Parts: sequence; structure tokens; C-alpha cells
Amino acid sequence: MSNQCQECGEKIIGRSDKKFCSDYCRNAYHNKIDPEEKNLIRNTNNRLRKNYRILQSLNRDGKTKVARSKLLEKGFDFEILTSLHTTKVGTVYYFCYDQGYLPIENDFYVLVRRD
Repeated sequence: MSNQCQECGEKIIGRSDKKFCSDYCRNAYHNKIDPEEKNLIRNTNNRLRKNYRILQSLNRDGKTKVARSKLLEKGFDFEILTSLHTTKVGTVYYFCYDQGYLPIENDFYVLVRRD
């Protein structure tokens, strides 16, 4: 039995249940399915990744203080996060995966890392 790639129509060599001739064709095929939803997810993940890298680069020791202007200068997006943590006294920490921040006085933030 001769299978053809569902994306480009080329003959598939290999397992009998393969649907695509290469990773490129497999990705191209799946990227065509509901591209708006995939773009939303891709863009959100990219923004989360960027925020994470910024927090990680500024918080090498696990806890530090940084100015809001420094975060904005690096392109930090305060609108995107993965979770909130509210302490027993009501203090709200904002997290991007295991990197978090707490707004404090005078436009400064305490950066923390959750263990």
C-alpha cells in the first residue's frame, strides 16, 4: 500500500500509518487548521515567555527590588500572567510561572521566585 502525504501529496516512506512525509508538512497542515485560535495561543505564549525571561534576568538571587521603569524598558507586559497568589494578610503576588512580583511603594516591585 502506497501512502501519500496529506499536505504535499508526496509518497511517504516509512511506517504504514504515517500521514506526512516530513515535520515541515505536518506542521504546515496543522497550522492551517483554525489559524486565528492558534495565533492567539502562540502570541499569548510568546508574551508569557518574554515576561518570564525579563523577570528571570532581573531576579538572579530569588528576591530583589526593581523599578517599574526598568521592567517597562525591557518590554514587560503587566497585562499577562499565569497566576495570582494571595497571602493570609491579603497581599497579592502576580506570577509568570515561578517568577513573581509584588507592587510596592513609589513604582517599585519586589521580584520573587517560587520554590
